[in-house]
Formats: sequence, C-alpha cells, structure tokens
Amino acid sequence: MNSVVLDASAILAAIRNEPGGELVSSIATGALLSTVNLAEVMSRLIETNMREPYARAAIDRLGPNVIAFDASLAYAAARLRPRTRHLHLSLADRACLALALQRRIPVLTADRVWTKLKLGIEIRVVRAN
Repeated sequence: MNSVVLDASAILAAIRNEPGGELVSSIATGALLSTVNLAEVMSRLIETNMREPYARAAIDRLGPNVIAFDASLAYAAARLRPRTRHLHLSLADRACLALALQRRIPVLTADRVWTKLKLGIEIRVVRAN
C-alpha cells in the first residue's frame, strides 16, 4: 500500500504505543517512509536507550516501504523551506512533505501544526487532540 507517506512522529507513535499509534500500525505496511525520516526515528529510539537491533526490528515489524532521499527530493525539500519556515519545520519534516508532494499522496503525522500548511496535499493527523 503506497497510499500514504509516514512522518517520523507517526512511526514513533506506533512504536511507543502513543495515541494514534494503532492507526499508524494498521496502515504502515507498504506505506512510504523517507530515509531521512528513518534516520530520525532511529535517532530518537537510540536516544531513549533502545538498542539498535530492537529499534530496527520495531520499524521492520511496521513494514514501511523505505524510499531513498535522492537529489529530486532534496531540491523539493529545499523549495519547501520558505513555505514552512513560519512553522519551524525541520529538514526531516520537509523531506516527508516533499515525498508526499512528489507522489501526490497524503502524509500521516502526529504533528498537528502541519494542518496549517497549504501545500496541495492532504495532511492527516493521527491524534484526536
């Protein structure tokens, strides 16, 4: 299923059993995940003392389709900077959005602030509040 791009916050919600995590788990298999967001997820899990093999296994269990962050995505993420600066979005956030824009599919995030963006793609927030 390639019908959604997963933000790192969505993957983390699933792995950490946070609100919205069940939704992410139910649609993660085959969903798209940028290598930049993969690095962000791994970094945060390792930062919280999860050993790398367990972190990798947790991500693998979800089953996302990892997409390389290539030059075209790098340029697209850079072009998003002026449109996202006011919300203080990171490079990883823009990498996720660039992939969704490139594929013309929705993005799934736990970051409610993304709903303020007007980028021409659907932004779905996994948490009710």
